Amino acid sequence: MDSNGFSDPYVKLQLGKQRFKTKVIKVNLNPTWDQEFSFLVDDVRDVLKLDVYDEDILRMDDFLGQVRVPLEDVLAAEDLSLGTRWYQLLPKGKTDKTIDCEDKCREVTDRNQAAAEDRSKGNSNAAFNGTETPSSKTDKPSFVDRVCQMFARKNGDAVQTSSGSSEAPQEVQEEPRGYEIPVSENDDACPEAPFSELLKSLESRHEGVEMPVNLQGILVNQSYLASPSDLNNLLFSPDSDFKQTMVELQGCTDFKTEPWRLDNDGESLKRVVTYTTAPSKLIKAVRATEEQSYLKADGKEYAVLLSVSTPDVPCGTYFRTEILFRIMPGPELDSQQQTSHLVISWRMNFLQSTMMRGMIENGARQGLEQNYAQFSDLLSEKIKPIDVEGSGSDKEQVLASLQGGQESDWKIAFLYFCNFGVLSSLFVSLYIVVHVLRVNSSSVQGLEFTGLDLPDSLSEIIMGGLLFLQIQNIFKKITCFVQARGQKGGDHGVKAQGDGWLLTVALIEGVKLAPVDATGFSDPYVVFTCNGKTKTSSIKFQTLEPQWNEILEFDAMDDPPSVMSVHVYDFDGPFDEVTSLGHAEINFVKSNLSELADVWVPLKGNLAQSWQSKLRLRIFLNNSKGSGMVTEYLSKMEKEVGKKMTLRSPRTNTAFQELFSLPAEEFLISSFTCYLKRKLPTQGHLFLSPRTIGFYSSMFGRKTKFYFLWEDIEDIQGIPQSISSWSPSVVITLHRGRGMDAKHGAKSMDNGKLKFCLQSFASFSVAHRTIMALWKARSLSTELKLQLAEEQSQINTLQSEDSGIFVGIEEDAKGLQMTEVFSSTISTNMASLMEVFEGGSLEMKVMEKVGCQKYSATQWESDKTNEYQRQIHYKFSKKLSPIGGEVTGTQQKSPMPNKKGWIIEENKHSIFDMLSSLLYSQLHIKYQIEDLAPKQRASSVQVSLGIEWSKSTRHQKRIEKNVLSSSSARLKEMFNLASRELSHAR
Repeated sequence: MDSNGFSDPYVKLQLGKQRFKTKVIKVNLNPTWDQEFSFLVDDVRDVLKLDVYDEDILRMDDFLGQVRVPLEDVLAAEDLSLGTRWYQLLPKGKTDKTIDCEDKCREVTDRNQAAAEDRSKGNSNAAFNGTETPSSKTDKPSFVDRVCQMFARKNGDAVQTSSGSSEAPQEVQEEPRGYEIPVSENDDACPEAPFSELLKSLESRHEGVEMPVNLQGILVNQSYLASPSDLNNLLFSPDSDFKQTMVELQGCTDFKTEPWRLDNDGESLKRVVTYTTAPSKLIKAVRATEEQSYLKADGKEYAVLLSVSTPDVPCGTYFRTEILFRIMPGPELDSQQQTSHLVISWRMNFLQSTMMRGMIENGARQGLEQNYAQFSDLLSEKIKPIDVEGSGSDKEQVLASLQGGQESDWKIAFLYFCNFGVLSSLFVSLYIVVHVLRVNSSSVQGLEFTGLDLPDSLSEIIMGGLLFLQIQNIFKKITCFVQARGQKGGDHGVKAQGDGWLLTVALIEGVKLAPVDATGFSDPYVVFTCNGKTKTSSIKFQTLEPQWNEILEFDAMDDPPSVMSVHVYDFDGPFDEVTSLGHAEINFVKSNLSELADVWVPLKGNLAQSWQSKLRLRIFLNNSKGSGMVTEYLSKMEKEVGKKMTLRSPRTNTAFQELFSLPAEEFLISSFTCYLKRKLPTQGHLFLSPRTIGFYSSMFGRKTKFYFLWEDIEDIQGIPQSISSWSPSVVITLHRGRGMDAKHGAKSMDNGKLKFCLQSFASFSVAHRTIMALWKARSLSTELKLQLAEEQSQINTLQSEDSGIFVGIEEDAKGLQMTEVFSSTISTNMASLMEVFEGGSLEMKVMEKVGCQKYSATQWESDKTNEYQRQIHYKFSKKLSPIGGEVTGTQQKSPMPNKKGWIIEENKHSIFDMLSSLLYSQLHIKYQIEDLAPKQRASSVQVSLGIEWSKSTRHQKRIEKNVLSSSSARLKEMFNLASRELSHAR
């Protein structure tokens, strides 16, 4: 369709309202897409539409042909699959009369009914292979008959449809099953050809084929002392017993392998391996089919894709496990020995949607990690692995390979200035100069005088203006070029300084960048920003697929980075507004560092998404201080929080990382028990780490789990208790559009900003201080930190309702008058008397009798050595308050120094009784229970009480007198009841 005699074909697929598009194959009449697409089928009467187009940049795309495949034909086919076959491309308005010919030459595959494929080769002249026969004129079976036929096949019964014809199904059954490819007479390779010859036949075809990128997860990433070809032969050669040994080591049986065969007109090499897996505790032994396909084999690099299907496991027809082997040249050694680098990655390819997806992925991950750990051990016995650290890190080897020669200034200038605009301007300028030299000077006319020659006509005015604009354009381009070459190196080669977290970014290349210049090209450069530090690449002139090969190193950072923003701009000069070609964000928390070692990053933005722009990066992050960095970080946070922070055990950190799927460098700082306030409050645990804040709850089998980054937070507020909230709370507001993965845990969303409400902390002030300190350390600038510190000092008394883990009580006690309201010796030992504070039946019974209705207390939790905290809550009875009331408080229990006894300090920070002025006060109670003598079975009890006023009132003295008298009477009754109950129990 193009003037060069070729086309740029691509295919649009549509089923119902679902649409997909294949990649564009440039300058090709025999394209191979090799792509798969999955559709969710809403109506089995729908028709799969495939339209082939030729891509054009400056005009509407040309239509090449169309194919229509009714889903009813798929339902009527054997195994619910039409297999791989040729379809005639038809013009618009025509229907495909050949799709019912199921007896044409095709490749029998085992695609699931939910996956619609586009693995065919596009050819505008392609017809069916084999002899054409007329389409069947018999009536199609009804929809009910086909559904019955589906269920009958699942039960192993043979059901004949209402069409009355069974010839086509019989003909399909007679075709060879499996993955063998029909080989025509003119094929140059037969199935019995040696493996080495088959690989050689692929080398020329795979010369320019790109190495596929890693899949979802990394299983093996190791270098070995062997050439890539030797490692490939060990793993996949028919003469090698490695695969069989591995299968037997894993307890599998009935191992069978088919010979390698050329497929896809000699473009690929395939074979099928079958075996019976070993039974596990949950799943019995099942039959597994493993299809192995070479995606790249050029003699230097190899890529083999393993597609494993286990249809006999639960939901086994819904998914396939795909494993990618990438064999590449390894690092260079001083001994000049050849090495290879093996990377094995995996992913789950779900052909149908299922609610069991998460469970299936987790089970597959555990099984694969265990199996490939054995794989690595067995391979290390066969081939010696290379100690990458001992021979220079993989990072250094990769970065060393990027050092390429710089382009000359003359070549870059030629690419930049050699365009129609510049050449036409130069031509017009030269033309006018020659004209001026050849023309005779005219006489002075009109308003002219000697030395001033004005234009004599309108055409001269227009030509002068055009000449001025062209000269201005040339001057602007020269200025831009000089400015750009002044920063041609960017930050490439600038070494990082300091110790800490070192981030190194290798900018390799970009593809399919958007053209924004009039020439149809761009002058792209990239800006990286991480933890407030910025690095810039060099500018590449007049290209849409720039090759940078530059290394950018960030100076050492004290805190581990969470995200790195990537912006691609077009350079238009130092004074013009830059044009964004796309942007992206690298999340170090959600990404595995091994996956970032070589990654293609798709760019976002209107231009980038329309052109499908991508950048290829290699990112390395390491800690130069080792484990000492964690200790330094905790020490710094201790000063901010004012509370001792201990290093958690490796087991605890591992459990925390697995709970939220965090990378290995993330560690737990602190955790708090609290309530997540939503429509229904959820009790759970709040986990704080250097880069994340997460919440986890598991109540009645319903789990709530989410986390977001500190950088996602816009504001954190501490809300004091009120009538609507009986406990102080922390309200966290995220930036607009951030943290959407945690949307299910948010209380509300306002203008795209999620809000989370957390309350009922055992120690609100410590939790609030810890959260604020970590947030300030991660996401705030120095100016904002100073501003918040000033605001915090002004409203400190309003934001510390419970005064810490009773550290505030000790400080307040120095200036707070504590009055002894009860003192007595009780004839019972201390251990028995302490049951009043253990949350058991004795405490509930005593508190109910003294007028504390609906009394509840949490379990004692230890935050420090020999220090325990809990929360209490109850309502006043009519006996204590005629109008009722409600109390919430926090208790701390600690042993008495140098004595056998306990000190219990109680802080009631939410009191509502008949005296409304108490809404603005806090009540402090201190119990001292000492064991007098074990033989006397007696205990000494002393109780002191104090009121802390945050607001003055003229009735303050009268209120204090009433509170002291009523508390004294209640405490006396409480311990008398406890003594009687304990005496009856004995």
